[in-house]
Amino acid sequence: MSDEVVIVGAGIVGLAVAFHLQGEGRRVRLVERGGVAEGASRGNAGAFAFTDILPLASPGIMRKAPRWLIDPLGPLAIPPSYLPSIAPWLLRFWRASRPDRYRRSLVVQGELMRVASGAMEAMVRDAGLSDRVRADGNLQLYESEAELAGAQEGWEQRARAGIAFEHVRGARLAELQPGLSPRFVAGTFTPHWKTVDDPYHFALALFDAVMARGGTVTHGEVTSVAPAEGGVRVKLRDGTALDAAQAVVAGGAWSRPLAAGLGDAIPLETERGYNTTLPPGAFDLRRQLTFGGHGFVVTPLSTGIRVGGAVELGGLKLPPNFKRSEAMLKKAAAFLPGLRTGGGAQWMGFRPSIPDSLPVIGRSRASERIVYAFGHGHLGLTQSAGTGRLVADLLMGRRPSIDIAPLRADRF
Repeated sequence: MSDEVVIVGAGIVGLAVAFHLQGEGRRVRLVERGGVAEGASRGNAGAFAFTDILPLASPGIMRKAPRWLIDPLGPLAIPPSYLPSIAPWLLRFWRASRPDRYRRSLVVQGELMRVASGAMEAMVRDAGLSDRVRADGNLQLYESEAELAGAQEGWEQRARAGIAFEHVRGARLAELQPGLSPRFVAGTFTPHWKTVDDPYHFALALFDAVMARGGTVTHGEVTSVAPAEGGVRVKLRDGTALDAAQAVVAGGAWSRPLAAGLGDAIPLETERGYNTTLPPGAFDLRRQLTFGGHGFVVTPLSTGIRVGGAVELGGLKLPPNFKRSEAMLKKAAAFLPGLRTGGGAQWMGFRPSIPDSLPVIGRSRASERIVYAFGHGHLGLTQSAGTGRLVADLLMGRRPSIDIAPLRADRF
């Protein structure tokens, strides 16, 4: 039996797990069904959103959802044909949004973000990625004082967690982002928010660091992960069997059947996210902008300006509906007069989402040698290094720095 660790999935989470295990002196093998970082890691908004501690499953979201669902191209969409499939997940989401459960998830998310922030700082430094990180902050925008007032409870929660922010108006708002439409009367600036030069390039640079440390990669679709005598066995669709000492399931949106094969029924769904990346120079964008009332962000990248976000709960099989990308781009042009909207590239990707807005990190039911690391929703890049640190703790036999019971697969 090999002494290496097989990591299913070479997205940003799998790569961060590999990097942390290598720091423990472990040999790692990544197994990837497609290209390295070609899934959600390729086209996300590129933010280290450590201040984003509010769970998506919240009492507020339940009030907003009906209004959003009326617009088929709005911030939240569920194709009618997919409703029967997603109904059980939606019921769990509704339960997770109850005030008591929301408060518990908020505490856990805050603890996980503290681990994630410190682990990312160390990983960026040790992997030589510091020049790929921008510290420009984030500006969330509001079209009325009433909209800002409606967000106050969330900002109070962040204040209690020690997160710095500044409500801005007038000249200060214009200073932080010139050229905004006058429809935006206020904003909230989060100074410690960071973004990467391009999430795909960032992930590939981390992959290079893993390979430079002796990592290996196998391309193929994993059909099962199971305990074996003295270790684990990972089987691929082409018949290949990989024997290893331990394994990590970090396959993002494709992780659910692997967990089911290990006896863990995980309510994992896919939030289909859309974006358009415009050429560099399309607008004088100073920092990432969040249009929370419309469910999308605009991010400055080295490769251009990315306009994207929203949530479409439609599974893995439905074809993309790029009218959603077009709708966000049309709004962005109205919100940022002067934005040049030509020459953009559209994208759709699958965010792996759990109803309570928390990832699954912990040992499988079948074997302590098999650990899960998936279900991060919008926060895969943000929580990748923290997940890597927690997984390394588990596989090295250490007690993690935070209580991971709320993240375990058996919580469902």
